[in-house]
Amino acid sequence: MAVPEETAGGSDVDALDVGAAVAAAHRAHWAAVLGSTVRITRDLDTAEECVQDAYAQALRTWASAGIPDRPDAWLRTVAGNRARDLLRRESVWRRAMPLLVEDATVPDPQDADESPAVADDTLRLIFTCCHPALSREARIALTLRLVCGLSTAEVARAFLVQESTMAARITRAKKKIATARIPYRVPTAADLPERVSAVCDVVHLVFATGSNAPVGETLIREDLVASAVGLARTLYRLLPVPESIGLLALLLLIDARRATRATEAGDPILLEDQDRSLWDRAMIAEGADLLTEALRSGPPTRYAVQAAIAAAHAEAPSFEATDWAEIVALYDVLLRLWPSPVVELNRAVALGMRDGPQAGLSALDRLAAEPTLATYRYLSAARADFLRRLKRWPEAATAYEEALMLTDNEAERSYLAMRLATISFKRTQAGE
Repeated sequence: MAVPEETAGGSDVDALDVGAAVAAAHRAHWAAVLGSTVRITRDLDTAEECVQDAYAQALRTWASAGIPDRPDAWLRTVAGNRARDLLRRESVWRRAMPLLVEDATVPDPQDADESPAVADDTLRLIFTCCHPALSREARIALTLRLVCGLSTAEVARAFLVQESTMAARITRAKKKIATARIPYRVPTAADLPERVSAVCDVVHLVFATGSNAPVGETLIREDLVASAVGLARTLYRLLPVPESIGLLALLLLIDARRATRATEAGDPILLEDQDRSLWDRAMIAEGADLLTEALRSGPPTRYAVQAAIAAAHAEAPSFEATDWAEIVALYDVLLRLWPSPVVELNRAVALGMRDGPQAGLSALDRLAAEPTLATYRYLSAARADFLRRLKRWPEAATAYEEALMLTDNEAERSYLAMRLATISFKRTQAGE
């Protein structure tokens, strides 16, 4: 198949324009190009090599021939041609053939520009990376590397490990896909609910890690948040089922507040202190529409209930006007769908906002013996906040100190230290 010749930019395009176009194509089409190439090579490493070559060729060719009207089709064609050239070499063919198994019932379209084929290839890639046979860490690493197109170094930074360690982890995951004969296909209807849950779990975890980075200098990891939202949009577009719809609604409703969650210096801003006029109202409206769609599509999923909680916050005109009774009731529903100590903690905080800090503190204290929360920094931080509101300065100081010991994120540490200093001043004023 020849390289498409149609271009929009003529010849001798500015290098900056070409670089921007290639970068945009990488963000928008990496997964689709890789997915279609894997279908040819049956080998993830070979496909990655071909796709990287295609993007490198785009930098050279588009500068003289112009930027194509459809960069994705151009890249799929070039990567596919490169893959076929490699597969003509017997050594590569012998190495690639045993690796990825494709469901014989899935059609293999010849036209790389056909939209259903592109969608199917992307879904296959996502479901392969998130296969239950892989560990949770491996699923996340492969998804970030192969579907989101992050470099191995970027994935390593997300996991806070050395690049060599992450490279080895990704290599082992790819080998497991090969040796376990994990099929490169969209699951059957019978397997789809479980597999969609696994994919959504990975996307949600990537978003949660980016929204509240457990370690590092900043509160928010913009790259991880963007990758997660992009993945959720892709999943919704290709497979609009209740779980994927609810997930995208949740991510948008939370991400709409991103610009107000930290100061220019990077210090966290509590929800009650955020400037709601700066929240992204278009994103909130989109999230609310998706939430309605999710609830109409079937029984509520945990993501839809979480999205409803986020919507209650996003749509309240002020912190004081927040419907805490509704939020507590939604947490009760969420606990039935997804029993979790962290959900219980969040419900306790909402209870404290509804019934007063003493009620919230009592609910939190009942969770103190929960093993999974023993080193969870937000339990100590929530206790500290309620104790501060109750003006129980010595106990509040102790709780803030505990939270500081459990927190590795520098932005959060700075905020907690500021709160602790304020408590110390209050104690001095009170003569304690």
